Amino acid sequence: MKLLFHFRILKALRFIIFAIVLHIANSSDFDELFEADWAPDHIVASQTDQIALSLDSSTGCGFESKKKYLFGKASAQIKLVQGDSAGTVLAFYMASEGPNHDELDFEFLGNVSGEPYIVQSNLYINGTGNREQRHYLWFDPTVDFHTYSFFWNRRSILFLVDDIPIREFTNKERKRVPYPKTQAMGIHGSLWNADDWATQGGRVKTNWSNAPFVATFQSFEIDACGLSADEIDIDPTVKCGKSGQFWWDKPVVREVNKQRRKQLKWVRDNFLIYDYCGDVARFNSEGLPKECH
Repeated sequence: MKLLFHFRILKALRFIIFAIVLHIANSSDFDELFEADWAPDHIVASQTDQIALSLDSSTGCGFESKKKYLFGKASAQIKLVQGDSAGTVLAFYMASEGPNHDELDFEFLGNVSGEPYIVQSNLYINGTGNREQRHYLWFDPTVDFHTYSFFWNRRSILFLVDDIPIREFTNKERKRVPYPKTQAMGIHGSLWNADDWATQGGRVKTNWSNAPFVATFQSFEIDACGLSADEIDIDPTVKCGKSGQFWWDKPVVREVNKQRRKQLKWVRDNFLIYDYCGDVARFNSEGLPKECH
């Protein structure tokens, strides 16, 4: 029994190493993967392939991927705004289009100097969100780059920080909970002013004397089923939806995710500061969402 267990762990580790190598092989320059879609004059590429987004009193800025993706893993290394970042939000997210869109969000809520950043994650499914969780981090995200990732397959969605899961949203369609699995999503990054809500519920406003506020991206890694512009109008599940077709559907991935449950519990026990599933007052009239049960 022990030998079988160790064999499965070894197999899982080999898979992780293979996946890491594959991710590195799939790393590409910013211009190959993305285009600036908001205030391109506020997005600057350096000779070291770092992409700096800046926010001032005139505008924020943002970029989006040239392809859309259905299932897989998408990552970026990010260094957040340093110093007094109150009122600012740096977003790294995936989203489809239209009023009934699906979306996966990392939103980094700035704070006054000396106070920690808050990482807010959220999901929209068929246009409905209100699934926020908020965490502190176990490091200062302004000092160095850290990796933020989405992992997405038919069974679950993981939000990862330095490959440590901070949140999992599992498929509970059997309980009539909607799950995002038919809409391909683009990958986006943006920096913007949200001082009406971002810091202490909007009580602390952006101090524009500290502008420009700058956040930096690097090392984008996308290993997902991509659809180019001429494929967007087709049903994405035709190309990307066949079960077992890609590595993220393989049985070994399920075993690797089991090993991450301890990490997920560690994050929840030590760094979770808000979970919509525990906000009884917010959903009192209708009861907590079905996925919370």
